[in-house]
Amino acid sequence: MTATISSSPTSETEDRFYRPSSYSSPLLRLSLAPAGPAPALLDGAWWPRCRDLGAELPSLTAVLDPLWGRITRITVNPTHWPTVPRKVPVAGHVVKVGWFLAEQDPHELLLLSYRMGRWNLLVVPPQTPPDSAAWLMAAASAPQGTSSASRLMEEAASLRTVYEADCAVEAVWDSEGGHEAPDPAARPRIPTVVAGLSHHSTGW
Repeated sequence: MTATISSSPTSETEDRFYRPSSYSSPLLRLSLAPAGPAPALLDGAWWPRCRDLGAELPSLTAVLDPLWGRITRITVNPTHWPTVPRKVPVAGHVVKVGWFLAEQDPHELLLLSYRMGRWNLLVVPPQTPPDSAAWLMAAASAPQGTSSASRLMEEAASLRTVYEADCAVEAVWDSEGGHEAPDPAARPRIPTVVAGLSHHSTGW
């Protein structure tokens, strides 16, 4: 299944959204990998708006409960989270929250359901530019993906560096009177939209 849920549009990346009928909070930015016989290393990506777990986790869990079965426990690496609450209330039940420092990727969120198993989501940093976030969400949701959350973050940073350097070169070219359009295929660019959604999509 693939669900991408977005906030009020600030770019074409955020123009598409999914709002579950029973969910009335601000829209969630989430992309899930399609189920398959050979599970990917990651089950998708989540792009929270801030680093407040108490504020962000209830809406995430409320959306995932109907898809994955009731989420009963969540763990994080506290490196990027200022506060890790012990419990988070979600519609009709309470989710326990824990943390692991050495054992868990600092860019990953682990969700557990007693009935259905466990899932690992890449956490896209809240301040990530929309085009980089789109790339990360697509990469983390790719079927049979083999990159860890931290590895994808490194790749996205590398792409961002190349992209910004390329923009700087173009700006200098324009300022010096250049007018020949460079070949867009000659350099890598960060995608601006999440593409290749599964036919299992729960909506845009």
